[in-house]
Amino acid sequence: MIKTFPEVPADPGVTRQVLSDSPELMVVAFRFREEGAEGRMHSHPHVQSTYVESGRFAFTVGDQSFEVMAGQSFVIPSGAVHGCRCLEPGTLIDTFAPRRDDFLTSGS
Repeated sequence: MIKTFPEVPADPGVTRQVLSDSPELMVVAFRFREEGAEGRMHSHPHVQSTYVESGRFAFTVGDQSFEVMAGQSFVIPSGAVHGCRCLEPGTLIDTFAPRRDDFLTSGS
């Protein structure tokens, strides 16, 4: 079954749209509209895979900092504190296991 989810504000200059979900897995697009927009530092119990569809980003995951650009991907372990800053506007495709139920119930 195909579901359509709305695009909602995430952080200033950033929107989030759930692309697909099941209890075991969720795929989400984060669209960074402007240079300098940030995905604030946070952690969650979900394993996260991030694929850079477009743009360029500076990430911090735990005690590591690195830059990523279109076509690159990486995994963020469960519980790791992480965040990013947009260096060039673009889109991140994040996959979460299990699903982020909070993304289905709120605009935050």
